[in-house]
Amino acid sequence: MGLQGIMLMQLTLIGLLLASMAEAAVAQAKPGCPDRCGNVSIPYPFGTKKDCNHSQHFLLHCNDSVMPPKLTLGMNLHVVSISLGELKILNFLGRDCYNSYGGLVYENDPWLRLGSGYTISGKRNKFIAVGCDTYAIVRAYKGEERYTTGCMSVCDSITNVKSGSCSGIGCCETSIPEGTTNFTVKLSSYNNHRSVWAFNPCSYAFVVEETHFKFSSNQFRDLNNTENLPVVLDWRIGKERCKAARKTETYACKGKSECYEPDDWSGYLCKCLDGYHGNPYLPDGCQDINECDDPSLNKCVKKGRCKNTPGNYTCSCPKGYHGDGRQDGDRCNLDHLQVIPVVLGAGIGFMILLLSISWLYWGLKKRKFIRLKEKFFQQNGGLMLQQQLSRQEGSDETIKIFTAGELEKATNKYDESNIVGRGGYGTVYKGTLTNGRIVAVKKSKMIDKSQIEQFINEVLVLSQINHRNVVKLLGCCLETEVPLLVYEFITNGTLFNYIHGERKASTISWEVRLRIATETAGVLSYLHSATSTPIIHRDVKSTNILLDDNYTAKVSDFGASRLVPLDQAQLSTLVQGTLGYLDPEYLLTSQLTEKSDVYSFGVVFVELLTGEKALSFDRSEEERSLAMYFLSSWKDDNLFQVLDKHIVNEGNIEQLREAANLAKRCLRLKGDERPTMKEVSMELERIKMMEKQAWIDSKEKEQLHGESSQAYDNDCSFGFTSASFNSLRVPMNDGR
Repeated sequence: MGLQGIMLMQLTLIGLLLASMAEAAVAQAKPGCPDRCGNVSIPYPFGTKKDCNHSQHFLLHCNDSVMPPKLTLGMNLHVVSISLGELKILNFLGRDCYNSYGGLVYENDPWLRLGSGYTISGKRNKFIAVGCDTYAIVRAYKGEERYTTGCMSVCDSITNVKSGSCSGIGCCETSIPEGTTNFTVKLSSYNNHRSVWAFNPCSYAFVVEETHFKFSSNQFRDLNNTENLPVVLDWRIGKERCKAARKTETYACKGKSECYEPDDWSGYLCKCLDGYHGNPYLPDGCQDINECDDPSLNKCVKKGRCKNTPGNYTCSCPKGYHGDGRQDGDRCNLDHLQVIPVVLGAGIGFMILLLSISWLYWGLKKRKFIRLKEKFFQQNGGLMLQQQLSRQEGSDETIKIFTAGELEKATNKYDESNIVGRGGYGTVYKGTLTNGRIVAVKKSKMIDKSQIEQFINEVLVLSQINHRNVVKLLGCCLETEVPLLVYEFITNGTLFNYIHGERKASTISWEVRLRIATETAGVLSYLHSATSTPIIHRDVKSTNILLDDNYTAKVSDFGASRLVPLDQAQLSTLVQGTLGYLDPEYLLTSQLTEKSDVYSFGVVFVELLTGEKALSFDRSEEERSLAMYFLSSWKDDNLFQVLDKHIVNEGNIEQLREAANLAKRCLRLKGDERPTMKEVSMELERIKMMEKQAWIDSKEKEQLHGESSQAYDNDCSFGFTSASFNSLRVPMNDGR
């Protein structure tokens, strides 16, 4: 073995020794208790034997009959590592597999239930689904509150899959909340993998430690051989917070340690005081750190003397020097009068040099800042945007170019309290300009270059739209790394919250719902047929319809919209949209047409008719999609059972039947069989007129009835006395 090999072995051994020493400093067991199970260290308050753990919640089991020995918690949860505040376990992953005919051949929906004192870490874990024909749901509980989320992953070919990206093509991910104590995973497929079976016969879904999982196309195959993946749990001592825990006999923080509360759920943790390290749960677990042995831990100057003290250290200067000996204080200086002229001259020279450097620095920084703004302007598509706007006469005069400083001041530096919405293409902040006008500022997500195209696309689309029911674009900002759009601020939130929020749909009259649907249809008809270049919105849903002070509909979020050349009836695009509103024909063919907007509008219209959400996992699997639920109710002649009971009355039965029939036509599977948005808009106007006509007919009948009674009194009463006239009216009343 050569000299280099011997040195490499020595360095490796030293590294392993230091790592084991560092681990031993934290992973200390109670005296006389086992401190390991296989290759897993067991720090107190955990233990595997009686009196070795702090409480029953921290009792583990070590099965040394297998090799290597296996450490478990509770109901056979395999523990792979323990640290102060966290515990890592292995948990099963969900799997649905199909044969080439679409038959389900294997199904596994994993779940996890935790005991008291443990929660699933929302910061350290992610929920991930893998597959090209997949959607997955995770349900969790945080106390009594249920939390449901999920994601969708689709692709047509393995060549579309990009390794390292988990944004919905072959792989999707979402976060889970802090403080949840259990979860259940549910997998499903749109087409039973029939179109992708050759390279992806299975769907997978799992909760996993975020840093452990990195997606690649090989996992379509490799995950089939994987049984479980690591999940990080948070653990706490007891249920009391620090103030109450200090008064109990079971208070866990020992000498030279302190109690702290790392989050908003019950229990507490302990940590060693500054200047100490070790296990704070043992009586002598926190040991003093000798800062003088490690130059990175003390601030003494090179000529200074370091002296270790309990939990701290001091610095001093040697004889012949004065000062406190600290780098951030009064350093060690010579005690000689002769140094004064030298120091004075050096100080003056240094000041001149400093001023020169400062002048040069600020000049270069200003120049760099100007270049950076120019770079962002070009990077954000500024030149392309200027060229496009210059072709649209008058558009560049109506859109204001805001500075980054103006919008930062308006949103209080984009404070989270000013967030009013998050969408697929950015975050929306409420802001107040210097003139007092309230605006909405949309900050786009800068993930890749395609997002820049989405930003430019939204500016171009909105610059061509002049409609009272479209959210007005006021301007944009291109001199920041993340491009910004500025809109008029709409006060009453989204139609989704108006229907499904605390007020619920029960407070909304049928007349208001019909008006909102008519206004929305008018906008889409305008986009499809009245603009110079037809525009397909591509993401029509109730969260993209805002309501102003008068609850007038305002259509928003054109980040996914597409301009359709006049010589094309359809566009081939990557499928984008929202589950529940997505046109099934567009999903299968990737061919985007104006009829895709018609389908999505139909779902929104059914939301208004029923008061139900477009996609709800509280309903049965057959009724999960509102569109399918509505159509099946129509087919079974149960229409008035699915309509919102608060809008049904004797006077509008026919009007509701006409409206429901229009919604059914919008939801037809084949786009060619759906009406155009112009036809939908005209039909809604006709349905509105039905109510007015019914009111007019009612008034005419009342008036006619009054005139008939008067004529009877004037003509037929001649020749009769008052008594005889009254006698004639009795049998008429009896006969009615």
